[in-house]
Amino acid sequence: MIRPIQIIRLIQINYALMRYAMNRPVLAGQPWWLRAISYLNPLSFLKQSKTRGESLRLGLESLGPIFVKFGQILSTRNDLLPADIVAELAKLQDQVPPFPGKKATIRIEQALGKKIEEIFIKFDETPLASASIAQVHPAKLNDGAEVIVKVLRPKIKKVIRNDIALLYFVARLTQMFWSQGKRLRPVELVAEFEQTILDELDLMREAANASQLRRNFKDSDIMYVPKIYWSQTRSDVMVMERIYGTPISNIAELKAKNTDMKKLAERGVTIFFTQVFRDSFFHADMHPGNLFVDISNPADPKYLGVDFGIMGTLGPEDQHYLAENILAFFHRDYRRIAVLHIESGWVSPDTRVDQFESAIRTVSEPIFEKPLSEISFGQLLLKLFQTAERFNMVIQPQLMLLQKTLFNIEGLGRSLYPDLDLWETAKPFMEEWAGKQKGLKRIAKTVLQEWEESTENAIKTPQLVYDVLHHIQTQHRQTQHAQIIESKSGGLRGFLFGVIITLIVGAGIRLLMH
Repeated sequence: MIRPIQIIRLIQINYALMRYAMNRPVLAGQPWWLRAISYLNPLSFLKQSKTRGESLRLGLESLGPIFVKFGQILSTRNDLLPADIVAELAKLQDQVPPFPGKKATIRIEQALGKKIEEIFIKFDETPLASASIAQVHPAKLNDGAEVIVKVLRPKIKKVIRNDIALLYFVARLTQMFWSQGKRLRPVELVAEFEQTILDELDLMREAANASQLRRNFKDSDIMYVPKIYWSQTRSDVMVMERIYGTPISNIAELKAKNTDMKKLAERGVTIFFTQVFRDSFFHADMHPGNLFVDISNPADPKYLGVDFGIMGTLGPEDQHYLAENILAFFHRDYRRIAVLHIESGWVSPDTRVDQFESAIRTVSEPIFEKPLSEISFGQLLLKLFQTAERFNMVIQPQLMLLQKTLFNIEGLGRSLYPDLDLWETAKPFMEEWAGKQKGLKRIAKTVLQEWEESTENAIKTPQLVYDVLHHIQTQHRQTQHAQIIESKSGGLRGFLFGVIITLIVGAGIRLLMH
């Protein structure tokens, strides 16, 4: 049952949608009487000179931080949204006015069970930064260590629960009352958003992410991750070592200090691929606002990372898929790419390899008209995903997150050093990784051969077992794939407007009419 406060919120949302004309693409396919109702609002006659992406971004910003977060999450879904929408959503900035420092002090004291002066010899109630979920204050521990204190906003969990409940409500109405609702699967989109934002509400999780990344880059010459102070960290308060560096977005200052920009750009790529292929654990929010540079030695710049709320992981199969596909692409081995997709079970085992290979070749060959140094890894992965989706590829969220992160890294690297050759920087790393994997396979093959030779009487057994298991696995993949295809109902290709329809047509207007 929707509550009165949510009805008021729906009216606010309806206002924003009409103010920024986000409802027009949706209403175009609705019954005449519903379109007529929308024109009763004077805002519907406002002339709009902005693109649909700009209108959507501005509308989400006007609705507040939770909707900004939702837009940021959706900006990672290149599989769902058109490129112009994704590009605008990527510009969403999670910046809101700070809450009073006195409230932060009270929250810290409640979380740690001590007076603020017992915890810190100095605590600045003026925040360094403020976002929708939390804000950060500088402080100094009793041992003199300089730290930053991240504090969740008061009542933020209640605010998020209310907006999430509202999103679920209108998402369900979308599936009930809009013809495109089931195809867009808005309830699943909201569930994905809910999981992401709930993870960000647990600062213990973020602290654990930071500790893991710090351990992965211990003694690294190219990346430094600040220390977590666990005794002063709780689910709503996190205390972390304070770092000093130049924002990586301040390119003018980096150049003024004679920073080696080529080395800085290449090291960013190295850090990314190290996280992906060595550690299987990567920072999935590596935008310029979360990166600083230690230029105490400008010829040897070092990255400083912050904000570890969103991290990605890759399993061995995902690593194998990514590396082998990229290597095969640059060798123009399109058949290998097709076979990899089928072997992984991400497209149906019944897919014709020659047809899939031809489709991949069609989208890939034009890319090679550019010099290798200008080829976008992120765009490459997106093209592969889009082609595979035509063959009913199962969407892999972890790979979509990685692809979005790769876009960020590419954009960052080329803003630092326009002539950055991403392929030349990454190729040795991936080839070394692939070589190690093949080496392990050779060892396993040798052991298997020796075992077969020593068990002459059972020489046919391994092949028999393999055949049976392979048959079972194939049947399982076919069943699993059929189930997934059925649930996809044609795939998730609709615009974000299909989700937003719930906020005006599927919910606001219908609810207010009742």
